[in-house]
Amino acid sequence: MAVKLLTERLIIQELNETYFEAYHKAFTEEITAFQWPDPFKDIASAKETLASFIAEMKKGNMLELVILNKANDFVGSLEVFSLDSETPELGIWLKKSSQGLGYGYEALRAIVDYLKGKNKYRYFNYEVDVRNTGSIKLVEKFNVVTSTYQECETASKKRLCLQVYHILN
Repeated sequence: MAVKLLTERLIIQELNETYFEAYHKAFTEEITAFQWPDPFKDIASAKETLASFIAEMKKGNMLELVILNKANDFVGSLEVFSLDSETPELGIWLKKSSQGLGYGYEALRAIVDYLKGKNKYRYFNYEVDVRNTGSIKLVEKFNVVTSTYQECETASKKRLCLQVYHILN
């Protein structure tokens, strides 16, 4: 069954090819500064990666959701990894012009409520670079427990300082 969540201001639905260009355009160097991935080199690499996410969704391994406003404009992306575990990992990013408007909380709240309704998950992992103050403020709006911390380097030599939170509600 396809996932489609409606909130007061947002439509959250499964990624499809319609949104590849918007995703590619918004997934910038600034957006990825504190994330494992880097921006896509070109639209072809974006299409390849996003198509692989769709394939993983079809297998039931993950959710790759687009966040749209009520005018159907692309706002960002919401991911759920390790759906087969008791503690899936959540991820979210919003395009620059959509940050600071409360969309992050609205979208994350919607997916947490949706997944909690399935009664099969203990908590949700949410990994944040400690320098990403916006993401820290977002996750701390939930009932959370601080978990592990690690410093690491990505394949592209980005240094990350990652704090894992467990979202309990």
